Amino acid sequence: MILTICPSPSIDVNMEVETLSVGRPNNIINKRTFYTGKAINVAIGLARLKIDVFATGFMYEINGNQFEQELHREGVPYKFVWNPGRVRENYKFVDRRSMLTEVDDLSPEVSAEKQEELLNLVADLSKHCEAVVLAGGLAKNMTADYYKKLLSVVPPHVKKVVDSHGERLINALSCGVDLVKPNLEELERTLNRRITDKNEMLACCKEVLAKGAKLVLLSLGKSGAVITDGKKSYYCKSVNVAMNSTVGAGDGMVAAATGALIKGLDISEILRHGVAAGTAAVTLPDSISFSRDKYLEILSALTVEEI
Repeated sequence: MILTICPSPSIDVNMEVETLSVGRPNNIINKRTFYTGKAINVAIGLARLKIDVFATGFMYEINGNQFEQELHREGVPYKFVWNPGRVRENYKFVDRRSMLTEVDDLSPEVSAEKQEELLNLVADLSKHCEAVVLAGGLAKNMTADYYKKLLSVVPPHVKKVVDSHGERLINALSCGVDLVKPNLEELERTLNRRITDKNEMLACCKEVLAKGAKLVLLSLGKSGAVITDGKKSYYCKSVNVAMNSTVGAGDGMVAAATGALIKGLDISEILRHGVAAGTAAVTLPDSISFSRDKYLEILSALTVEEI
């Protein structure tokens, strides 16, 4: 079983408008609401791959039941640490020129007692797991070292997968991590460096490896992804598909890559499976994950090359 840990769930409200005008009325053409959070998306992706998964993390009393309904619909068992308040809401506006404007909320504060409760819950649940996936942000009163605290209570035999960046990722790496999945911008922000070519990109990946990762799976968006263990590096180009949504694409990549990791597949296959799921996710406009059939179709068409 794989345990996914979501420290900061969110409700993402995506709206299409003709033109977004500040200070003037705006009419919505289309609106979609997603009950999400990176680790929740990963859990749903794993369930769609028919891999045993269990979801945990923080949840909020006022509107958290909507997440329960979503997970129940997907067949994902869960147990959350409940907090007063509302799940944060993020708003994304896309106009007819495909310009994206985002307004992101902050999670309500989580008390020290609730933080300790989640640590105890993760310690108990992870005893029975092959891997844990820790992904996403933190509540506004929490510090980046909470990532380190969470991973410190996971037994040594359990594989650790992290999708984060900045100080949260640095703290996680101090515990030793089997797989990290930044995108290019997140890698630059984490190391405070600009990446302008392939050699710099691989050098930055190796710097992350030196800090405690065993594998770096670097997402390159619609161009595909790269994976390296410091000895061998591979590139997988994505196939051309109709892009209907970018919601959950990176989380789909994490789900499939984690599934391949616990099966003991070669790192080139971890890469291929990850790219297949990430690509499949962008084809669905009304979902935070991917369909298994589309994932298998794309997987069969992908090839990997050593770089």
